[in-house]
Amino acid sequence: MTKTIAILVARLIFGGAFLMATTFKFAGMEATAQYIASIGFPFPLFFAWVAALFELGLALALFTGAFFSEAAALAAVYVLFLAFAFHGPSRWEANQMEFGFFVDHFTFIAGLLFAAVHGPGEKLALGWRVRWTPLGLQRA
Repeated sequence: MTKTIAILVARLIFGGAFLMATTFKFAGMEATAQYIASIGFPFPLFFAWVAALFELGLALALFTGAFFSEAAALAAVYVLFLAFAFHGPSRWEANQMEFGFFVDHFTFIAGLLFAAVHGPGEKLALGWRVRWTPLGLQRA
């Protein structure tokens, strides 16, 4: 029972983090676009929408357990990208706190990788997965 509770709490934390990020993006899409533009990305409003929708999908997968391991692995790659793009070495000279933000991402990545390997647990999880077949990707 303790394991089940811990897994469910972890799923709520992971899903909640991405849902909160999504909410902030939808509430301030222009501000998100400006932040994306500040690192030199083209089409910042487009990428703000892509990020918001992607994070919403991650939140849903992490909450429900559907495609959980795949979503956790994708989330880890995404968080790694965010660490380097928004808080990487080029930002440390101007603001030393950026290094702390950068390092914090790796704690989140470690948890996501652990979750990707161990899955959503057996309780309250849809458990849908993707598997490779000769015909391409199929839901398992």
